[in-house]
Amino acid sequence: MKNNILPLEELSIARLYNGDKATYEVPIYQRNYAWEKDEIAALIQDVYDALAKDPKSTYFIGTLVSFHKGDNVYEIIDGQQRLTTINLILGALGVPMQNKLTYRARKKSNKTIGSLWSEAGKTAQNIAKMEAEDKDLGIINGYKYAKAAIAEIVLDNKEEFVKYFQHNVHIIHYEVPKDIDLNHYFEVMNSRGEQLEKHEIIKARMLGLLEDEDRATFNRLWEICSEMNVYAQQKYRLIEVSEKTNDAAKIYGKSYGSFEVFSFDEIPKVKGNAGTIKISELIGRKSVEAPKDEEKIDSFQSIIDFANFLLIVLKLTRMDEEGFDPTAFNLDDKELIREFGAAFKKHPSASARTEFVKKFGHNLLMAKYLLDNYIVHHAGEDDKIENNPWKLQYWQMKKDKRGILRGYPDNLYEENAMQDKMVHLLSMFEVSFTARQRKNYLFYCLLYLFRDDDWDLNNYCRFASNLADKYFYDVYLVRENLNDINTPMPGSFDRCVLEDNKIDTFLTNDDWDFTGIYGDGENLSKGIPLFIFNYLDYKLWAKYADELRGEKTKKGDSTRRAFFDDLGCSDFELKIFEQFYFSRTRRSLEHFYPQAMQREFQKLTEAEINCFGNFAMIGSEANSSGSNWSPKSKLDHYLDSSGKIKLVSVASLKFMIMMQICKDNQYSRQGREWIYEDIEAHQEKMLRILLDE
Repeated sequence: MKNNILPLEELSIARLYNGDKATYEVPIYQRNYAWEKDEIAALIQDVYDALAKDPKSTYFIGTLVSFHKGDNVYEIIDGQQRLTTINLILGALGVPMQNKLTYRARKKSNKTIGSLWSEAGKTAQNIAKMEAEDKDLGIINGYKYAKAAIAEIVLDNKEEFVKYFQHNVHIIHYEVPKDIDLNHYFEVMNSRGEQLEKHEIIKARMLGLLEDEDRATFNRLWEICSEMNVYAQQKYRLIEVSEKTNDAAKIYGKSYGSFEVFSFDEIPKVKGNAGTIKISELIGRKSVEAPKDEEKIDSFQSIIDFANFLLIVLKLTRMDEEGFDPTAFNLDDKELIREFGAAFKKHPSASARTEFVKKFGHNLLMAKYLLDNYIVHHAGEDDKIENNPWKLQYWQMKKDKRGILRGYPDNLYEENAMQDKMVHLLSMFEVSFTARQRKNYLFYCLLYLFRDDDWDLNNYCRFASNLADKYFYDVYLVRENLNDINTPMPGSFDRCVLEDNKIDTFLTNDDWDFTGIYGDGENLSKGIPLFIFNYLDYKLWAKYADELRGEKTKKGDSTRRAFFDDLGCSDFELKIFEQFYFSRTRRSLEHFYPQAMQREFQKLTEAEINCFGNFAMIGSEANSSGSNWSPKSKLDHYLDSSGKIKLVSVASLKFMIMMQICKDNQYSRQGREWIYEDIEAHQEKMLRILLDE
């Protein structure tokens, strides 16, 4: 395994264990092997699924961080659990390994891993014999779990799986540069009793490129920004209070100056800094604590973790870079070290890397400010029908009666209608894309704000609305952007939304065919993504907001009759719309006419049951309770006011309309429940609203 100038290398499993000669040494400070049955089986299942989908594809298994000690010995800093699992799977597959895995000062583990591969055939009797001896049971069990999972999952496809696992499963090997003092890593790990996170490795590398004063400034902004559940402004405010300086006022934004940090050099400095600051003193250092008797920290639940946020900021930083391809950038934190390595590779000189680190630091602070103040976050409380937990608030400062500046959060928009619209739009995106590596919408919102001159709130709302339309028409209604189960292909969002690395929300698709892609009850649907249901519910709520909210109407008024006629049902009161929000629980696909009834009575075909008109997204609690109930039984249970099933679990506007149609049928159509005629009519009504027809 040869050293490269860039300490990042993409290795196949074959190269990892049977390539250039190497010994992987797990140091004493690392914990024992601890992967359980479910984790090992999940990995094998994921690899097998990747093989089944495309035998030529590459499956990335994560990262391995090491320090080259010399003589082809690599001390493992991070990734030993994954490295050991790969070793056990190769052994269970019967693949010989040239390179060794050893455990420093851990005789039991060394003896176990050696015995596993020396036992002829590794039969159940051999394993039982080893279990009776003084061996590492974690490693023995891991081997047994791998063996069992292969037998259960791979079945008769073992030969192809062996080939794919060796040559198409890749790992990113990051070799810690020699110009960073490794002792600092060990100091930190020994004092904390845990391994460094990948983002701490990135931080250490960046700190190593800065001088002392800049290093201290960068460290403080990094630590403040890493507290994802706290306003960065408030943390800098506490610095101002404790150090009696007004430098931090530059980042407050509305009501107290403006965000006036235009470069890294304008970020509030660490006061009284003298002498050399070691990297080991900065990694893991706690951020600013509140001075006694000062304002209470206002916390919330962030929509993204720090590692994945760093990737979004890195992508923002690289968007102006010549030749940068955003569609090839991976927002998955498993690729954190690799993506930062690729960025450093574009800046080969030390001075260029230093400037890059400063630019990234400034962008990190600005992106955190925008994330805190211009993107929704969650209150952290349980989802309840009576209270919308999504907040869109900026942190502002005003003087109290005693003339003392105090900080508190307030709605971003002064007008309630605009505030509600943006909360619904942004939470609609968030509930549709909860996976941390799929938050393209968040990147686009931040990129828009990064490049907007004055952060005009009306323009921002217009942008978010246009982005939702762009997603629907130019991504989800273009067959070439979707895979076999109608999920957007990798890179499809960037290809549609970004033009020459600039945002373009102008709609280009004027030849859409919704039912041609997603089925119409005659052709079997291949799947309907969550975003489409959320987008429809947003359109339904927006229709209410535009036509009825604020109007003092009663049942029977012409405007209300026209509104509910458009929905295809009778009036079920407006409170449902007033209380509606995008609950995080709504992730289960509900067949209103259940599949079990189709199998038992065969009244509807499979295509008729699996079509847009019979589907709604509801909470998993409701779906697991009543997935096989008849439509009439669902009404009795889902709308039961006793609270056995939380109303928020069925708080989908589309689903409420479907249930109201079923209710209407009880009175006007000889007690029938929900038949294909209803499904077809409902589907037509919803598509008219969805497609603005």
